[in-house]
Amino acid sequence: MSRDARWKALLELLVERGRLDVEEAASELAVSAATIRRDFDQLAEQQMLVRTRGGAVVHGVSYELPLRYKTARHAPQKQRIAAAVAELVAPGEAVGLTGGTTTTEVARALAVRADLASGSPALTVVTNALNIANELAVRPQFKIVLTGGVARAQSYELVGPLADGVLGQITLDVAVLGVVAFDAGHGAAAHDEAEAATNRLLCERAARVVVAADSSKLGRRAFARICAATAVDTLVTDAAADPAEVRRFEEAGLRVVVV
Repeated sequence: MSRDARWKALLELLVERGRLDVEEAASELAVSAATIRRDFDQLAEQQMLVRTRGGAVVHGVSYELPLRYKTARHAPQKQRIAAAVAELVAPGEAVGLTGGTTTTEVARALAVRADLASGSPALTVVTNALNIANELAVRPQFKIVLTGGVARAQSYELVGPLADGVLGQITLDVAVLGVVAFDAGHGAAAHDEAEAATNRLLCERAARVVVAADSSKLGRRAFARICAATAVDTLVTDAAADPAEVRRFEEAGLRVVVV
């Protein structure tokens, strides 16, 4: 197992359990305890975990796995969701994309749509995500609008008053929202309050809002609310979604697309 794969696995275990000891992690990953100790020390230096005697704990209550370590989680589901979300976008529309792994896949799905290969512009894409803007900027048929703001290392998103200033001046046809949690009663949420505030404004500027969320995000709550479930028009999720959760969203008035 490569170091990057090992680090990704360690961080995912840490997010799930909140605490890991060296021997437990070594057994899980089938490597030596010395390797795990070295990994913990190096991850602690990057402030991605807190080292403890004999193990490690998450960095804080609102611990958030950085985007570069989340890309492989639920990847097939996210790609199917992204393809379905991309089909909800019409040529010539103005589309808002928040940051996140699923919305990044949506950007990629839009980029390869044959009917969006030309146009003046084929799409206008507004995003506060640096990685999404970077991927789409090479598509001359797309008009890319990147908000200002302060970059968050975890999600590559620009947030704060500078981002809000740009978003306050535009109108969107559709906003595609990536979330860490989406509950029919408590709404869509993120770990970080600044990110949630910027994403909320993006949604408010749109005629319709689509949440792109794999089934692991449904029925969950997180620290910072983005918007109520009733502010969302469509939820696109995967086939592993709990039918009871799906019904709750439908009863709240959402169209639910399961892929």
